Parts: sequence; C-alpha cells; structure tokens
Amino acid sequence: MRATRLLAAAALLAALLAVSAAAAKLDLDEVDDSEVLEALLAVDEEEEDAAPPGGGGGAEAVRRTQSMVLVLDNDNAARAVRDHPELLLLGYAPWCERSAKLMPRFAEAAAALRAMGSAVAFAKLDGERFPKAASTVGVNGFPSVLLFVNGTEHAYTGLHTKDAIVTWVRKKTGTPVIRIESKDSAEELLKKGQTFALGLFKNYEGTDHEEFMKAATAENEVQFVETNDRNVAKILFPGIASEEQFLGLVKSEPEKFEKFDGAFEEKEILQFVELNKFPLITVFTDLNSAKVYSSPIKLQVFTFAEAYDFEDLESIVQEVARGFKTKIMFIYVDTAEENLAKPFLTLYGLEGDKPTVTAFDTSKGAKYVLEADINAKNLKEFSLSLLDGTLPPYFRSEPVPQEEGLVEKVVGRTFDSSVLQSPHNILLEAHAPWCVDCEAISKNIEKLAKHFSGLDNLKFARIDASVNEHPKLQVNNYPTLLLYPAEDKTNPIKLSKKLSLKDMARFLKEKLQISDVEIKEKLQTPNIETVAAADNVKDEL
Repeated sequence: MRATRLLAAAALLAALLAVSAAAAKLDLDEVDDSEVLEALLAVDEEEEDAAPPGGGGGAEAVRRTQSMVLVLDNDNAARAVRDHPELLLLGYAPWCERSAKLMPRFAEAAAALRAMGSAVAFAKLDGERFPKAASTVGVNGFPSVLLFVNGTEHAYTGLHTKDAIVTWVRKKTGTPVIRIESKDSAEELLKKGQTFALGLFKNYEGTDHEEFMKAATAENEVQFVETNDRNVAKILFPGIASEEQFLGLVKSEPEKFEKFDGAFEEKEILQFVELNKFPLITVFTDLNSAKVYSSPIKLQVFTFAEAYDFEDLESIVQEVARGFKTKIMFIYVDTAEENLAKPFLTLYGLEGDKPTVTAFDTSKGAKYVLEADINAKNLKEFSLSLLDGTLPPYFRSEPVPQEEGLVEKVVGRTFDSSVLQSPHNILLEAHAPWCVDCEAISKNIEKLAKHFSGLDNLKFARIDASVNEHPKLQVNNYPTLLLYPAEDKTNPIKLSKKLSLKDMARFLKEKLQISDVEIKEKLQTPNIETVAAADNVKDEL
C-alpha cells in the first residue's frame, strides 16, 4: 500500500513539472499563484513526511500550502463545504490516469481564478484514501470536479481544460458575462484564443439583453462577452457593420466568425452556440469525446488516418465540411492513438491500415462507410446522401466462405441468400468466439445436423454474430438458437439454449412434423460416411 502511494506521489509530482512551464506563461502574481499551483499538485501530508531530507516541503510547507488549498479528509470535508460560500473541489485517486491528466489543468484554472480576484476557495480530496469524505461531499468517481455555492453542489461535466473550467466557475458564481469596454481589453481577449459569444448592446438593457444574459447563464462552456462600443466590437468581430445590436460567435479556427441571425430568445441563442461552437473539423481526443458523443448534431462523419496522411486530406475535408455546417459534424481520429481509434474501427470491423471515412447517425445508431476513394467529389456525395437519408447503412461481414459442411457458415453478406431467401427450414446458431457457453451448443448443433442429414427441408447454419451484422438479425446474448420456418422467415422461433440434445431433436421433429420413418428413409443412401456419422449420433438421441 505504501509503495502504491509513493508511486502516486511520483505521478503527481510529474504532473507538477508538466504544468510549471504553462504556469509561467499565465499573467499572474509569480510568487502567490505559483504556490497555489504547487499546493494543488503537491502530494498529501503522508508523502511529505515520507520524502527524503532536503527534498523541500516539510511540515511548515504543508501548513503554508494548506492555508491556500484545503486538503480534505474524513474529519473536515463536510465542514469545508458548510463554511465556504464558494468551494471548488477536485476529487481524485492516485492510481487514476485521468486524475493525473486533469490535475494540472485544474491547478491552472484555480490560479487563474485567484488572479481574477475570485472568492472561490480551492480544495482537493484523495477519494481512495478517504472514502467516507468522498461519499459525504458527492465524489462518486475519479476524477470529479465539484463546485459548492452556499452548500449547493454543481458537478462539472465539461472539457478538462483551464479555460473551460474557469468559464464554468465564473458562470456558476455570478459572472456569466465579461464586459469589454476598451480596445486594449478586446486585444487581450483575442490573444487567449478561446471561443466566445459576443453581444453588442447599446445600453445593456431591454428584453433582448435579458435573453442574452439568460443564455449566458445557461451555457456552461462558452464564455459570453458584451460591449456597448461598436469600435471595440469590430476588433473582436470585424464583420459588424452598422448594427445597433449584434450577436456572433468567435472561434480560433479557419471558420472563425459565425453571425447570429435568429430571434433574441434564450432557446435560439443557446441552439446557435451549441451548433456552431465546434470547428469545421473536430480533432477527437479524450478531453472532448463526451461532447462529441452528446453533440446535438446527430450526423457525424469520421476520417481515420495517421497524422501524415491526414495532412493531404485536411483541405478536402474542410472544403466539404464548410457546406454542411450545423448539419453534419466532421471529426478526425488519429489512428496512431489506438485507445481512441480502435473502438470505432472495431465497431465497423475495419483495420485502419489506410485512411478511411465512416459516418454515424447517433439518433438511430446507424453506421456507414465510404467505400470509394477519398476525394472532394466522393466525400460530398457521401455527405449529401447521409443528410437526405438515402445512404445505405453499413453492416459488418466476414468474407464469403468457400468451404461447405453439414453446418453452413453464414456471414453478413450471405445472410439473405442462406437464411431469409432459402426455401428450407433453417436452424441458425449465433455465436461468438469468446463465448464460454457456445462450445457445448455448437457440438450439439453438429450432432443434430448429422442426425437429420439428408432431409431436404431442414438445414443447419452458424454465424459469428460478433463480426457479422444484418438488419434482420438481432442478437443480444450468446449463444442464440433461431429456427427460421420455411413458410415464414420474418418470425424466427427462439430455442432455449438450456435444451438438451434430445429436447432439441424432439422440438424439431414436432415443429417441422418430421417422422422417424422419414429420417430412416433419408439415411438409406450410398454416402457411407454420412450414414456412419448419423448412426453414432443416434445412440445419444
């Protein structure tokens, strides 16, 4: 246990080193705010005591940093929430990789808030070491960022970046809008390179301004900015002409400016921001994955490629994406990042060994693949078909098998011909290679196929449903046994996988009205191997 915590200390100290360069660039008081960063990133008192002599810190350092950053435990967690009107808390676990990644960003955000004069107090909690405290304050997973305002808990679910956390905290603590009144302030805002919504209001009053303020309070991720000076506004959004009142979105990407043309109502303003806040091409990362999944833009086109290949494709994708803004979300996934790319590629049954374009409709779970060359013409046609609903969905399939046997191997591409369009009754076994219960069922199916071999109206088939898909095949667990009657392939009959071999044989004979005499007659054939195999099974049945 002690070794684990020492490793955790090393990981957190590494995080401190990673953030030190970024902290130096912040426009903050060098001494005080560097101490805030160190206090947030410092190992807890147990590790400080275990540190070798001369390693810095010590009891005095701990006491000093704890005056700026509360280190919560089972004794003081509830009191800290109760005693501080505004408390920003990071709940983490030493072994959690995502905690280690978030901690520097959280520290930067805390230092930036302190430099702005925010009254928010900062705290951290090792939820693994103090599970009782974690339960008390609502830390249910790692990492967790929670803001308590007069005891009311607000859970942060946004991007794990400094700017996103700062924006969220300011909005939740009564500063939903930043007012810009000079050209110098406008220039400073642009240097930060963050996305923001700009409002121009002559007197900061009226119904439209009230709706703008409501939207600013409700939108947790995008900073809202306002000014009453058109010259200042034009620095931030050069496209402003003679408007007395204006709303636009400013982003740091090729399509930098988006003008709002709707009615000044909270709902419409929020929708405008939500649909336009992503860039033309969103680079998929751990940090923004949740926002991509939950985007209101339900049609999404993914390009999978390594970075050097995407350099040649980026201008093509941007050109096409420009024509589908707010309708289709275009996303790039670096296939070198296996933890990001592999789950998607596996979903499609693709290898990702070359640049690939796929699409997904999150509203109905349908997936698509561009099987033509990736160029502007094909990508545009692919996107148009996706948008108008004429693009055929993609279903995974293994190659069409060449071998034959008593139990026919079915794949996604042959499901229609082998099962749905077959004139025979089909008993289909849906299995998966990793299924521990499938082996015994597979052996029984093979025995049944031998027992009933020679019957013209009954065929046995098997499909690996983990890598083969078909719109008419819905399998929720493995193994699944389905009988497709010849007279009605639309309503397969599900057999219990708990049935014994004898019970399955009895079921087939009764359901398909097969007599023992018929089976015996069909076995009177010169195929000696088939007869011998069937005789061996007969003893078990």
